[in-house]
Amino acid sequence: MFPSPVSSVTIYVPATSANLGPGYDCLGLALNLHNRVTITRTTSPGESPAHPMVAQIASLFFNHHQTNTSPFGFTWHIEGEVPRSRGLGSSVTVRLGVLMGLNALAGNPLNREILFNICTIAEGHPDNVAPAVFGGFALASSTQHFRFEVDPRLKAVIAIPALEVETSQARAALPTSIPHAEAAKNTANAAVIVAAFATGQYEKLVGAFHDYLHQPYRQHLIPGLFDTINAGIDAGALGGYLSGSGSTIACLTLSEDPQSIAQAMQAALAAKQISSHTHILTPDNQGAQVQL
Repeated sequence: MFPSPVSSVTIYVPATSANLGPGYDCLGLALNLHNRVTITRTTSPGESPAHPMVAQIASLFFNHHQTNTSPFGFTWHIEGEVPRSRGLGSSVTVRLGVLMGLNALAGNPLNREILFNICTIAEGHPDNVAPAVFGGFALASSTQHFRFEVDPRLKAVIAIPALEVETSQARAALPTSIPHAEAAKNTANAAVIVAAFATGQYEKLVGAFHDYLHQPYRQHLIPGLFDTINAGIDAGALGGYLSGSGSTIACLTLSEDPQSIAQAMQAALAAKQISSHTHILTPDNQGAQVQL
């Protein structure tokens, strides 16, 4: 594989909303909100600025047996609309952006399947990685992944509170076990979500976002979580959930007036003295894209 004659590339990586309630660590949705990661080849070794996350993904790329290129130095720069520590896959935008940028500068030795596998290793779980790489709605496990096109009629109304939630903090809040009956309900709800996306019967998402595995144990990290979800439902949403580990709260809707849902969600958070801003987003069915 010959190196690319291009010395700089920009990767557009979509925000991703994971879990969708009961689909813990396995369901994710790509959204039309993006970060842009620019990678530029340099003559100096290593990455600049130095960052453990970037060094990790660069090492995984250059050490992959199919990369077939000598390590080269690079600078990286990220900008965009995906906020940090808000449950919208910001870490994936960094890791995948750097990974795809290095791959492009090396002449694209690795296909998207391999890029997905490498990024999943770095992230530790695939729920944000799969939709970021492939676009649309994704179901992903440690061994398989499935991707479904999402009709643009389905909107995601997201409220982003002015508070950060670190993933490590959110995971530390989880119990070691939950009752069998609750686990069974979670399984059924997650299955309904997958079937609704697979068949395009989005109206059947109503009631399916109820979760017993993680949201009840994380609600103290996001005051007003369930009040905000219920406000969105009352305003016309199909349902809502904590996006990833938070703090973003998402409601999905087919309503022709999603702005009313956004206003209701924002008001519910304001009632808890939490400021927020909202977005009304369509699905991103393309996944991360390279711009030379």
